[in-house]
Amino acid sequence: MKIHRLMTVATLAAASGAALAHPGHENASFATGFAHPFGGLDHLLAMFAVGLYAARQPGAARWALPGGFVLAMLAGAGLGAAGVALPAVESGIALSVLVLGLLIALAARLPLVASLPLVAGFALFHGFAHYAEMGGAALATYAAGFALATAALHGCGYLLACWMPETTLAQRVKRAAGAAIAGFGMVLLGA
Repeated sequence: MKIHRLMTVATLAAASGAALAHPGHENASFATGFAHPFGGLDHLLAMFAVGLYAARQPGAARWALPGGFVLAMLAGAGLGAAGVALPAVESGIALSVLVLGLLIALAARLPLVASLPLVAGFALFHGFAHYAEMGGAALATYAAGFALATAALHGCGYLLACWMPETTLAQRVKRAAGAAIAGFGMVLLGA
């Protein structure tokens, strides 16, 4: 699939899911779980940023960061289902957008032993928020939906980063995208 088609599909999915991504939907299901990450710009940017960031990393980090995010996000939903309170969820999500954007803007290459716990920690907040907005869905089907959507967003970021050439201009564009993501994170934090 060509990158422009993939981006078109992601854009349409993001636009179509916005109305279903918030609490109060008694018919929450796989579809609403899938729509949730696309419906909030905070989730969408953080998950897209994980893919962008992972594409610039060496070796195992390229798959470990997105995979670790999805697993930790599911663990965050499990914490919510178990009744464990996670403090400052919205701030954690906003901070994830800021930090991931900064990592991209600065073209940072942290070692996997530092980047994986960082990304996984942020994912806990996203998963907890997904669970909190689940409504009346069965956790397994709803979680499968948001896990698949998250993986798709990671894939979009990864493919876009890989598709761009390794020119100075392309590197500046990637860094500018990271700065824009970080800027949105600052807005979310109220900074």
